[in-house]
Amino acid sequence: MGDDSEWLKLPVDQKCEHKLWKARLSGYEEALKIFQKIKDEKSPEWSKFLGLIKKFVTDSNAVVQLKGLEAALVYVENAHVAGKTTGEVVSGVVSKVFNQPKAKAKELGIEICLMYIEIEKGEAVQEELLKGLDNKNPKIIVACIETLRKALSEFGSKIILLKPIIKVLPKLFESREKAVRDEAKLIAVEIYRWIRDALRPPLQNINSVQLKELEEEWVKLPTGAPKPSRFLRSQQELEAKLEQQQSAGGDAEGGGDDGDEVPQIDAYELLEAVEILSKLPKDFYDKIEAKKWQERKEALEAVEVLVKNPKLEAGDYADLVKALKKVVGKDTNVMLVALAAKCLTGLAVGLRKKFGQYAGHVVPTILEKFKEKKPQVVQALQEAIDAVFLTTTLQNISEDVLAVMDNKNPTIKQQTSLFIARSFRHCTASTLPKSLLKPFCAALLKHINDSAPEVRDAAFEALGTALKVVGEKAVNPFLADVDKLKLDKIKECSEKVELVHGKKSGLAAEKKEFKPVPGRAAASGAAGDKDTKDVSAPKPGPLKKAPISKAGGPSKKGKTAAPGGAGSIGTKNKKGVETKEIVEPELSIEVCEEKASAVLPPTCIQLLDSSNWKERLACMEEFQKAVELMDRTEMPCQALVRMLAKKPGWKETNFQVMQMKLHIVALIAQKGNFSKTSAQVVLDGLVDKIGDVKCGNNAKEAITAIAEACMLPWTAEQVMSIAFSQKNPKNQSETLNWLSNAIKEFSIAGLNVKAFISNVKTALAATNPAVRTSAITLLGVMYLFVGPTLRMFFEDEKPALLSQIDAEFEKMQGQKPPAPTRGISKHSTSGTDEGEDGDEPDDGGNDVVDLLPRTEISDKITSELVSKIGDKNWKIRKEGLDEVTAIINEAKFIQPNIGELPTALKGRLNDSNKILVQQTLNILQQLAVAMGPNIKQHVKNLGIPVITVLGDSKNNVRAAALATVNAWAEQTGMKEWLEGEDLSEELKKENPFLRQELLGWLAEKLPTLRSTPTDLILCVPHLYSCLEDRNGDVRKKAQDALPSFMMHLGYEKMAKATGKLKPTSKDQVLAMLEKAKANMPAKPAAPAKATSKPIGGSAPAKFQPTSAPVEESVSSTIEAKPDLKKAKAPGVSSKTKSVQGKKVPSKTSLKEDEDKSGPIFIVVPNGKEQRMKDEKGLKQKRAGGVAQVVLFLPSKHETLSSNLVLQKKKKKYIYIVALILLIRIAQSLSLFLFFYYYWSLNSRPYTW
Repeated sequence: MGDDSEWLKLPVDQKCEHKLWKARLSGYEEALKIFQKIKDEKSPEWSKFLGLIKKFVTDSNAVVQLKGLEAALVYVENAHVAGKTTGEVVSGVVSKVFNQPKAKAKELGIEICLMYIEIEKGEAVQEELLKGLDNKNPKIIVACIETLRKALSEFGSKIILLKPIIKVLPKLFESREKAVRDEAKLIAVEIYRWIRDALRPPLQNINSVQLKELEEEWVKLPTGAPKPSRFLRSQQELEAKLEQQQSAGGDAEGGGDDGDEVPQIDAYELLEAVEILSKLPKDFYDKIEAKKWQERKEALEAVEVLVKNPKLEAGDYADLVKALKKVVGKDTNVMLVALAAKCLTGLAVGLRKKFGQYAGHVVPTILEKFKEKKPQVVQALQEAIDAVFLTTTLQNISEDVLAVMDNKNPTIKQQTSLFIARSFRHCTASTLPKSLLKPFCAALLKHINDSAPEVRDAAFEALGTALKVVGEKAVNPFLADVDKLKLDKIKECSEKVELVHGKKSGLAAEKKEFKPVPGRAAASGAAGDKDTKDVSAPKPGPLKKAPISKAGGPSKKGKTAAPGGAGSIGTKNKKGVETKEIVEPELSIEVCEEKASAVLPPTCIQLLDSSNWKERLACMEEFQKAVELMDRTEMPCQALVRMLAKKPGWKETNFQVMQMKLHIVALIAQKGNFSKTSAQVVLDGLVDKIGDVKCGNNAKEAITAIAEACMLPWTAEQVMSIAFSQKNPKNQSETLNWLSNAIKEFSIAGLNVKAFISNVKTALAATNPAVRTSAITLLGVMYLFVGPTLRMFFEDEKPALLSQIDAEFEKMQGQKPPAPTRGISKHSTSGTDEGEDGDEPDDGGNDVVDLLPRTEISDKITSELVSKIGDKNWKIRKEGLDEVTAIINEAKFIQPNIGELPTALKGRLNDSNKILVQQTLNILQQLAVAMGPNIKQHVKNLGIPVITVLGDSKNNVRAAALATVNAWAEQTGMKEWLEGEDLSEELKKENPFLRQELLGWLAEKLPTLRSTPTDLILCVPHLYSCLEDRNGDVRKKAQDALPSFMMHLGYEKMAKATGKLKPTSKDQVLAMLEKAKANMPAKPAAPAKATSKPIGGSAPAKFQPTSAPVEESVSSTIEAKPDLKKAKAPGVSSKTKSVQGKKVPSKTSLKEDEDKSGPIFIVVPNGKEQRMKDEKGLKQKRAGGVAQVVLFLPSKHETLSSNLVLQKKKKKYIYIVALILLIRIAQSLSLFLFFYYYWSLNSRPYTW
């Protein structure tokens, strides 16, 4: 009895561990009472039992275990530290409770699991339950499935991850135990309740009888969206809200929308990826080239079977796609063409976004093959092109599609238009901007006038779809010349369109009548002879959109806006504006005299050609007064300027009369509805007087006024043409000066840079120095807007002239383009606020494409060149790369279509010869600058492989790869790089070099972005893995990158992503997250709308990358501190130098334009002592035969051997090193001479 009562004196925690079952039972009962009494969830009492809860649920005595489960349930429900016991307790429940015969024990075990899910430990619970499905005991399997089913039913698919459950479902349906199969059926029904048809594909291969039973059960389910009945602790407020709604009766059904939202599950995400490349027949590539069609068919059928897998594993499909593309494009057997198209469809559907890198190669081939008229071939090609489109964006394939639109074959034109219509249905107002819509509308408008009715109908359908997607305001400007019947047809097609994203999309949701835009609408003014014509032209400056008048009606304010330059290009953040261009017929001199006499004093007309200059001056004064008093609508502008041009006209000899005449022209242009017809009457005379010493300023003012009325692009083109058709150097010089000032006042928006470059080159070749100086000044102003790209057009000039141009460009470095001060107010008066919300800024990235002439080089990328690049002999491969370099250098700016070159260059990135790898990277840098923003369509197939090169073991190769990635990112932006799984897959590779370089790059780029794609979250698990990497540099880079990731993803998402980490790792990572939270950078502010950015971006001043910058970046890649990295502009532009050796400014920040390099020599604290130590060490190393030099750099001073300096240090420091060596030698020599002289004086005082 003494032994039996001895345990009664023990404390509760010791009773719970006692070997006697009675003692444990008593301990569990007492613990349960203690748990129920503790009110504070953070009480220290909870921690005393932290290590005992597992024993509560795994007790060997069934009766005691039951009481232990009750106590454990209360503990989990109330203790704040309960989450730490999740893994061990749930594992104990699965192994020791679910196999118990007592139903009560099983119920308590399930309740404990559900309670852990409620306290935010759902992933850990689900992991243990899924492990239980591999147990050999069917009771445990059934209980685990039942627990998962109840958890899904109560908490919903947002909390319970369905993918791992669906993955094991087919295996459960194959179980020998009927109880397991029945429970699997129940959970399948529950899953279907949440995700509906997304469950069908993963279960297609189960037993047909079981599938039929499931179908019958699925039909019985209610059609309404399911609601979770239980919530996490963090969602308790939502639960209370739902209870209030339910208590409200009838309002409960309609008021719970916030809680009804169920995530849309994509069936593709639930599938396991299948690897098919290794399963291709070994002789596939031989058979696909065979002469017998039967062998080719056999090869294609083998591929068709493989691509039927709904989800394919990512890999290098370039060769397979190339083979299929060749069959589609060149095979004469239409049956094989259809079969190859089906294979491409399967690849696109199975790979989805991963197929996007091959889209640009196959789209033109498929579209051109639509010349085949057999229905089965056409259908297969349509399915293929539609599947390929879903893997990429319309922007990426727009060049290829537009090129095919000009094909003469009506079937090709019809099918291309239909494809565009289907593509538009997948777009929204944001994914179909005006910059993309404009070229498509222009091509489709040609098709609506085609002779073939099927081509016209297809074009109408495409235009109607565009109208439905983006709305009338966006499409109307492009339909200015379309007659009413065709507009009605477009409207009719628009009404029939059903969009993929719903009926309301962007501006299409407006409930307004479709207003037809008249091709030409007569509008009688005071002159009675003016026609107005609606055109769309972007204006320089932040203008509002003018209303579109109905046919035959005036605009709202009764004023006619000034014309815009056709084909003008707006700068970034500038909105397009719809204006009315005034088109006047040329009037005879008699009509002009009649109209002028109606508004001018009679004496004024008579004295215009008087021989007395005083009378002519008095006449001009009356003329000016009359013009000042005239109303805009009453002023016959053409008649008035023709009167001014009447003899003596612009050959007036008296400068006072001429000054008055020029001033009157400016007044007419400012106050009247001045047309281009009127401008052409006076521009010759104005340009002729622009170089006059006394009248030149008045002439410039008049031309500026005309530029405001008729838009600068048109006026500048006319003025430059007139000036350079003359031989007067003074006029040419002053015209260039006027244009320089006009660009500053109006901005460069809409100017035809291509035309002006040829004029400037003519001016640079002039013999007169004033003309050359004015041309260089104009180039400096253009440089402000266009950027360093402008220099590339003048690299062929003489070195002396080029140095002057570079000096002018350097003056402009660091300066912002001035905001436009002219060309704004006059045109904005005719606008209203109505269209402002609907406008979107045009994509500034296309400015370079529009402004700079680009060369088509695809015809030079021959099969012989591609085979050279892939040859086994490295010397031949180098020859091929040299040819590519020469082609790009010759073209300077190229179009995005470069044939098979991407595939060939991609292969060289893995070349065993590192010199060729570096040469390939240099070519890719050249491509980025030469192709501009269009390089973004090659990011997936060429840019991502460059990131792989960041893992190379050689410093110089990694540095070259980083420079290449920066050069590409500078042109493309970061969106294309961050979309998809590519970056996360690279970060997943356990290569320390790759990880530290990639993380460093992301840490540098992410803080500069205002937003990022959602796919960035895919990198987070690998980022956490890097935080625990064995390599210290990788850990450091990962810690540096944490704040940048958190800046875009937020602390909550980052913390939630730690759920899958081990407990010890999770605690460490959470501590780092807390630390990073304090250092999280703020997102950059949105750019001001009025600010103009350089059109050309921050391309390098010198085009061809050299090997020196590659070597220079090594030290910065490995050793540089974060603040030094920020001081460097990204991409090639930060590495290349201008002629004078200064850095080319980057567009990312104004601060980066400042010279942060600091002085070469800096003051070092305790410098004397440090120098003595260095000299002592220097002497010691000299004894070993190694000469060393002390260099003082901006951040620190360090001692390097002269050999190391010659190999590693930057070129610009080599001269400094040589200078220091000379100084050291001079010092030594002077010391020697001094001692020798001193010795001479002491030993032989009278001889020296």
